[in-house]
Amino acid sequence: METNEKLMLTAEDVAEILQVKPSRAYTIIRQMNTELAAMGKLVIRGRVNRRYFEQKISI
Repeated sequence: METNEKLMLTAEDVAEILQVKPSRAYTIIRQMNTELAAMGKLVIRGRVNRRYFEQKISI
């Protein structure tokens, strides 16, 4: 992992990557965090783990 790469993405980051509005990015983050919580992972509201996000959208 590069030193300048964030571990957690914000809604603004997600919106920029997916080219969607911030409100849609929050919805996507909420859905991913629900999935992570179901797996027993710690989640932070309004942020999503970068690795999980990249895996889900197949980057």
